[in-house]
Amino acid sequence: MREIGLFPLHMVLLPRERLPLHIFEERYKELIGESLEEKIPFGFIMVDEPAMREVGTLAEVDHVEERFPDGRLNIVVLGLTRFRVVELTTGRSFHTATIEDVVDEPDAAATVETDALLAALSELAKVAEAEEPAPTQDEPELTFRLAAAVELENEVRQDLLELTSERERTLRLTSVFSELTRGVRRQKRARERAETNGRVEPHD
Repeated sequence: MREIGLFPLHMVLLPRERLPLHIFEERYKELIGESLEEKIPFGFIMVDEPAMREVGTLAEVDHVEERFPDGRLNIVVLGLTRFRVVELTTGRSFHTATIEDVVDEPDAAATVETDALLAALSELAKVAEAEEPAPTQDEPELTFRLAAAVELENEVRQDLLELTSERERTLRLTSVFSELTRGVRRQKRARERAETNGRVEPHD
């Protein structure tokens, strides 16, 4: 176990994901300043007031985009590996905790399951008329890469973060993508009806 500084926000950072942040609070200027100076990661963790989740993502500053005279920063952070909070600690201006690593079980998704995930993503991109990511099937932690490429609710992202099986994440994400595709299709049908007759008929 080791102690790290925590950066709690109402959002989830996934491993290998990049996220822009504006740092303006004094305590987080201190946290990010130490991370940059000492080249150490900090813990990015979702908070639901007043509670903080147990599982988060170690992060590092990928690069600084802008520094302001008053010490504020525009930065981009990179998600690294996952951690679990063992105990919250005190003594600093920012939140701190002792943590342990979260490690996946040796439970890889079968080829047919990964194929189904990529097909579900492709169908979602097609229906939503969005650009489709181009991952390789054997990419490490493929589910995190794909989840980061699609706008998902925080609860879904946190669920994926807490699962310790790539196979379980594959099955869960396939279901999520399929449900999103159905939702986009329902919205399109509703718009089409509204445009043709001025009203929306009930439709399951």
